[in-house]
Amino acid sequence: MPVLDATQTGGAIGVVDDLPTGVPCPSHSRDDLERKLVRKIDLRMSVILLLYTMNMIDRSNVSNARLQGFEKDLHLRGQQYATVLSILYVGFLIMQVPGNMFLHWLERPAIFIPSCMIGWGAISVLTGTTTNYTGVLVARFFLGFVEAPFLPGVLFLISGWYKRDELAMRTALLFSGFLFSSAFGSLFASGILHGMQGKLGQAAWRWLFYIEGGVTIFIAICAIFILPNFPHNTRWLTPEERSLAISRLLEDGYDKADESGKQTTIQGLWDAVFDWKVWWFSFAFMFQYIAHSFMGYFPTLCSTLGYDMTTTLLLCAPPWAFATMVAFALTWYSDKKQRRYKYFAASNALGTLAFIISIFTMNKAARYISLFLMAQLIAGYLVLWGWVNNTFAREPAKRAVAIALINTIGQIGNIVGPYAWPSKWGPTYRYSYAVSIAAIGVSTTMFGGMHLYLKHLNEQIERNESVKGIEELRGPVGFRYLV
Repeated sequence: MPVLDATQTGGAIGVVDDLPTGVPCPSHSRDDLERKLVRKIDLRMSVILLLYTMNMIDRSNVSNARLQGFEKDLHLRGQQYATVLSILYVGFLIMQVPGNMFLHWLERPAIFIPSCMIGWGAISVLTGTTTNYTGVLVARFFLGFVEAPFLPGVLFLISGWYKRDELAMRTALLFSGFLFSSAFGSLFASGILHGMQGKLGQAAWRWLFYIEGGVTIFIAICAIFILPNFPHNTRWLTPEERSLAISRLLEDGYDKADESGKQTTIQGLWDAVFDWKVWWFSFAFMFQYIAHSFMGYFPTLCSTLGYDMTTTLLLCAPPWAFATMVAFALTWYSDKKQRRYKYFAASNALGTLAFIISIFTMNKAARYISLFLMAQLIAGYLVLWGWVNNTFAREPAKRAVAIALINTIGQIGNIVGPYAWPSKWGPTYRYSYAVSIAAIGVSTTMFGGMHLYLKHLNEQIERNESVKGIEELRGPVGFRYLV
């Protein structure tokens, strides 16, 4: 069997000419080899859980620092804290699409992703040295600029290894780092903020940035030696595993990039920009992110229960632990049933119930339960990203740009969202919850429209397969969009 190299393959799965559907193996069946391969990939990919945990900790540590003098020491007034939160996503807007285009061209995520991580770890450390509003604003902008390629880059990486019915659960497993950061990041922050005040003449919130940024840099260096690249250029695969990794994706409906060879990054950009589905997903995500804007104020919302700083941070952990369990269950079931929208909609329905509860009561028990229901919105969000990867599975270059473009436009919601939570609306934040209800209603409706459209496309594909001969069909026989 010939060894596949970069001239035969490209992007996430590459171009494979005349690849057999079965891989001969003297001692194992194809199924056994595939299970072994998937376990091997899972083991290497599991480091992303830790990377994403640090990504979210470094992004959201200002929310914890706010409880220990961050605003007072930097002399923040009015909506300046909201601007500090939202400026991060301006950097996101600028770099997400170029970052993923560069990753598609470079084809070395094991180098590119940790390099970005080292950069944002260094900026996180420097954030602890800021002394005024301008300094922290500049630091947060460049933090977003360097962090921007991480999420779309990781989504592109995992979509280049897993089949469509494996993606949602893998997305949940790998991105449960967000949930762990929300659950245990607050516990970690509580220890630093409680024990480091005044050490070496520094405020405890400054130590929060120093320590968490330093840990990020260390983990990023280790990740360079663990993360895979793509199937065609990952060195630790055997020739049989390499062929199987590519062929199983082709059989699942991934294209060979294009008919003449590897699709270029510019062609992928062009195809993504002129596909209306990309824009529909993008603006639907924008409203979904507005509905998720409470996450930047989660410690603040917990503080409305009336407890001290340490207790408040400890109370932040259980809702996210609950959300982790819901995310695993929902994404596993979504993969098993090969359905996406209805599980996402169910998660949004529970989130809407949480917002309604918080509008109409200040009862401590009821509001704390509502925080659990809000946190589980991340489960539907993970199902959603599995759906996006499924929808644009067939062209690697286009998928790279589509993922980045959808997340980029969606980040407008993260820029706008923080301004829906002004301090003057607290402690009830009724108007903020009303904004969240409106936003989640729009996003659920828009995604519902896409669900109906993709169902219609599946029916059309099925009719074409029954009428036309196989040789007349474009694309793999049996391909269906997951809805």
